[in-house]
Amino acid sequence: MDKELMKQQLEKYLFRQNTHTYAVLDGASVPDLPVRLFELNAPNVCLYRGELPPDLVYVAPYLVHLYPGTPVTDWLLSECWAKHWGIFAQSPLSITGMRKHFRMLLTVDDASGNPMLFRYYDPRVLLPFLMTCNRDELEIIFGDVFYYFAELPDLNQLSRFQFADNKLNEAKLTIEV
Repeated sequence: MDKELMKQQLEKYLFRQNTHTYAVLDGASVPDLPVRLFELNAPNVCLYRGELPPDLVYVAPYLVHLYPGTPVTDWLLSECWAKHWGIFAQSPLSITGMRKHFRMLLTVDDASGNPMLFRYYDPRVLLPFLMTCNRDELEIIFGDVFYYFAELPDLNQLSRFQFADNKLNEAKLTIEV
């Protein structure tokens, strides 16, 4: 697999003018994620609130603001493929607005009304979940997000989701590896 070619193709899909690009990364999947984000001086924020116990810091989800050509973007787009590290989103919102939106999605109620964590930022969860959502649920999940991107089990495809005209639209984008 040519990592540089893959990174270039992902950049082509993930970065557009007049929008911000974010990654929601799963600390449970990305080895030493908080350390790596610190080392790369990445603009990021943990989606969990408050002071976290040390063991939770390393498995928590993190929101990262991505910019083309930065060390964190180069690292992430070169190394993330086929590892279900997280999802990408494009939105006009600031990182503060995106954190508020993504925090709202962290907890769902089970059939008995008990709250539980929802790991929507795992592409293996997001993809099948979006397919089951009704219009009202999609409005909540998308909010001010223009597009969600997630790797597909087929190593050569990236799925791009958009909620427009009251329906979910999916485009499968080819990644030549």
